[in-house]
Amino acid sequence: MPIMFNMILLAAGFRLADVRLLRHKDQRATKGRTPYELWRDDRPQFDWYQATQSAGNQNKLRAPYWVSFVGTPNDETLFVGLYSVKYRGLLAQDTPMPHTDGVDEAGSCDVYDLTLEHALDDLVGRLLIEWGPGDRAWIQRADRQDKQITELRPEFKEPDFPGFMNFMEPLSRLDKLPKDWIAVLQSSKGIYLLTCPRTKEQYVGSATGEGGFWRRWQEYVQTGHGGDAALRSRDPSDYQASILEVAGTAATWEDIRKMEGRWKSKLQSREMGLNRN
Repeated sequence: MPIMFNMILLAAGFRLADVRLLRHKDQRATKGRTPYELWRDDRPQFDWYQATQSAGNQNKLRAPYWVSFVGTPNDETLFVGLYSVKYRGLLAQDTPMPHTDGVDEAGSCDVYDLTLEHALDDLVGRLLIEWGPGDRAWIQRADRQDKQITELRPEFKEPDFPGFMNFMEPLSRLDKLPKDWIAVLQSSKGIYLLTCPRTKEQYVGSATGEGGFWRRWQEYVQTGHGGDAALRSRDPSDYQASILEVAGTAATWEDIRKMEGRWKSKLQSREMGLNRN
């Protein structure tokens, strides 16, 4: 027999008609500022993200309690808190959006006062549900939509590292990566690819020193070019980083340089990219 989320709400003393279920996964969010990342890294900003809502959703959101979920990078539905809710009114002044560049203008949206309740604190970051096929229906009534619990984890756990061949992230997002991912990138050397979203050009590089791929990419984040003459000639850009080949632990500096040369030839990054030698 499946375990359903409403069983937990009822056991905690809540009337199902008083509860709205919210699943946050915003396609407008800037990298590093998705609802999941805001909740993980900056809870006050996540709460403000929730507190400002379209006036058109006022009827759907009208309830004493909101149960909040976020869509994870693996598209799971993770429970992140239960809030008591009170409608405040229209936004009083222009306010920066927490999830993307831009400003919510005064009077353009509703504001709610949210208070994090502690009845289900032990489940925050651990409990996952099956939301169902209606991702666009991100506001639902608990008394009409019972959700099956799919997993209860011992503790909050970030997504597993996707593997070197599946890794693709913009440089601006590096500091937002899970710590386990950073540790893998720090301990690995080899050949990487940077692609420019503006010019559609590519650059093949090598990570040969201490700190591996992570340290090398941090140089680009900090300086905008990592010391390469071709990249210095371009305006700063948010390059996407991926990994072409990982060097073995016994590989020497010369071995990695030869690997780099092969990839430059294969991808013709000297003739059609940003490499100059």
